[in-house]
Amino acid sequence: MNKGKNEMLKKFLRWLIIGGTLFFVLSNLKNNWDNVTSVRIENHGWLFLFLALVTTVIAQIWAGWVWTWILKSYQQPIKTSAGIGIYMITNLGKYLPGNIGHFYARIVAINKAGSDWGTASLSVLLELLLLVCAALAIAVIGSGLGWMKSSSSLGIQILVLGLILIGIHPKFLNYPLKILSQKKKIAQEPVYLTKYPLVPLLGETGFLLWRGAGFILAGMVLKMIAPAQILPLLGTFSFAWLLGLVVPGAPGGLGVFEATVIALLDAENFPAANVLVTVAIYRLISILSEVIAAGIGTKLVKDKAKFFG
Repeated sequence: MNKGKNEMLKKFLRWLIIGGTLFFVLSNLKNNWDNVTSVRIENHGWLFLFLALVTTVIAQIWAGWVWTWILKSYQQPIKTSAGIGIYMITNLGKYLPGNIGHFYARIVAINKAGSDWGTASLSVLLELLLLVCAALAIAVIGSGLGWMKSSSSLGIQILVLGLILIGIHPKFLNYPLKILSQKKKIAQEPVYLTKYPLVPLLGETGFLLWRGAGFILAGMVLKMIAPAQILPLLGTFSFAWLLGLVVPGAPGGLGVFEATVIALLDAENFPAANVLVTVAIYRLISILSEVIAAGIGTKLVKDKAKFFG
């Protein structure tokens, strides 16, 4: 009975989050409808649209490559091409209800390749933590440079960032595996992280910078962006992307990302109509790039019987 009530509560909260964010976005769209419909894409805008798509596809490939670094940190003998392919294919799972399908698919893939469930789960958890660290670091820099309304939460962002940076130290991250191993909850000896994952952290930061560049290029479809606006835009993008990643129930961060960008950017420097069109363009670019990347991933793992080898 309690299980059924919990499931109903989860579904209610999921739809509440999705409904609330979509209402916020649609309300802003309604209020700025005349300005939005007056926006026109000039000839140079199509070039920026193409560049935004290419940049976002590259970001997906880069993310898959960084994932192979994480697996190698756990001493998994992964083939780089196959690892990138599996990552890009499973990435489409984030559009399933719950926003965690891609993480689960990767855990299953690693386990089927011969890794124990504990190591597989922690390797995927480490990727998530590194993404959160990278996004927060960029958002913290952006918060301190104006035009971003999240400055009041800067202290909280720095605190969370510091805690996670400490938490990903092998001493702490290996602890759950040691407990499970001692209680013989793991059938085989787990593989522990042997050094601080600094290189993968830098890699995930690079991924977000690639994605952020795609977002800025999407913004340049409508209007040229001044150099002084780039870091604040990267900070806004990273924080919005982070919320889309961690907020449960919103598949692919749909609605959460858009609502956060709209809420954070200062209308005096970034006209509401341009922001609305930009987030719509970027959402389309993001989905299309992930589909293209998944297609590339299918080619990379085709006729490969094993993920590891």
